[in-house]
Amino acid sequence: MITFLLNQEIRHEDNLSPNMTVLNYLRNQVTKKGTKEGCGSGDCGACTVVLGEVVDGALQYRSVNSCLTFISALHGKQLITVEDLQNNDSLHPVQKALVDFHGSQCGYCTPGFIMSMFALGKNKPNADKEDVMESLAGNLCRCTGYRPIVDAALSLSTDQPLIDQFAQLERETIAKLTEIQDTEATLALGNLSAFSPKTIDELATLYQAHPQAKLVAGGTDLALEVTQFHREIETLISVNLVEEMKRCEETDTDLIIGGNLPISDAYQLLKKHYPDFGELLHRFASLQVRNQGTIGGNVANASPIGDTPPLLIALNARIKLRCGSETRIMPIEDYFISYKVTAQQTSEFIEEIIIPKPTTASFRAYKLSKRLDDDISAVCGAFDIQVKDGKVLKARIAFGGMAATPKRAIRCENALLGKPWTDANVKEAMDILHDEFEPLSDFRASQEYRSLTAANMLRRYFIEQQNKNNPIETRVTSYV
Repeated sequence: MITFLLNQEIRHEDNLSPNMTVLNYLRNQVTKKGTKEGCGSGDCGACTVVLGEVVDGALQYRSVNSCLTFISALHGKQLITVEDLQNNDSLHPVQKALVDFHGSQCGYCTPGFIMSMFALGKNKPNADKEDVMESLAGNLCRCTGYRPIVDAALSLSTDQPLIDQFAQLERETIAKLTEIQDTEATLALGNLSAFSPKTIDELATLYQAHPQAKLVAGGTDLALEVTQFHREIETLISVNLVEEMKRCEETDTDLIIGGNLPISDAYQLLKKHYPDFGELLHRFASLQVRNQGTIGGNVANASPIGDTPPLLIALNARIKLRCGSETRIMPIEDYFISYKVTAQQTSEFIEEIIIPKPTTASFRAYKLSKRLDDDISAVCGAFDIQVKDGKVLKARIAFGGMAATPKRAIRCENALLGKPWTDANVKEAMDILHDEFEPLSDFRASQEYRSLTAANMLRRYFIEQQNKNNPIETRVTSYV
């Protein structure tokens, strides 16, 4: 059985399919149809809801895509939908703002925009335009256009916290959620089951008992198996409640990112030490996805176009894998074997990612995609080239989108090592890079384009390192 709050109502659910999404639960089980289904893949935001969770004794609100969230993920949380915002006969300030600024026409996308704006008001009541654009980047509108919606969101910006019925009931909500946290969190229906262990030891034991189970953290990729391919996942093990795997710490030498840490929570630490890594995370999918998806999941997915693996490889990161009570640490570049095949063994999972702290400011990353936000890379390149006395002392270069796995450009690196850091030598390395990979052509980019742009990324890196006070761009943003 799982237990959660639907607004302020305590719900106990034990006769539901573990494959059911929150979207289908709302529309089919409790008849709350304000939450809409658009794409069913986390791209349009029509299904956006807000989850409240007790973190360090306070309520934390996150916008998420209900179409990608399995029902088991609700355990111990508060689920807030667009129907819950109206207070008796009065519209919520967010709803009223959208009406006043004429931010809705057909209205299909409107509930999702309202929930994203609600979460923004809770987390950043004094939001500026950049905050608003980030908050709404995962919501699409085909009728109104974004200007009145953005204006509505900006009209709510204030130096005071948003006072509404949720703020007034905060203590009561925290008390209810705290009481729920220690209750059982499993679901089963027929041959389908879902487990939600609360400790890493419980997780390790469960995974050994169910080696064929699918591990799920945010579910932003795995849920597509159900929503897009209409497949059943027989056994799910959620790591959502394993707090030990939500580490976000720095030691004297390393940054430690837990395998279950949402991308949104990793942003500040990575941006502090590696600004380009932070900016790339800023462009990673949408805020709704970043609020649930994890870097551990992005690595374990082993996609050749995953955004974070090329950066982690260039930074010589390591991953800590656990199976039962045994752990091992390996370089992340050795984790990827072939397309969607990794070095991870049966019942083994990523416990944490270990990233060396920078000793120089030589790291840069570039992402090419068809649009700025909420898009997958055509090519992602990461560079850490250290130069001393005019010669290349160290070179680590990695790409996504250029091979069946995220991969280092070893031949290109060797062409630079020990040589003067000059335009001529960089051009020679670019020529080698052209021949080092054989990327595919697909709807995102052709083979020729990928080869050309990967080489040009090295050229761009060289230009920026030669002109550190005059970078080509102040943000890691580019377009195909």
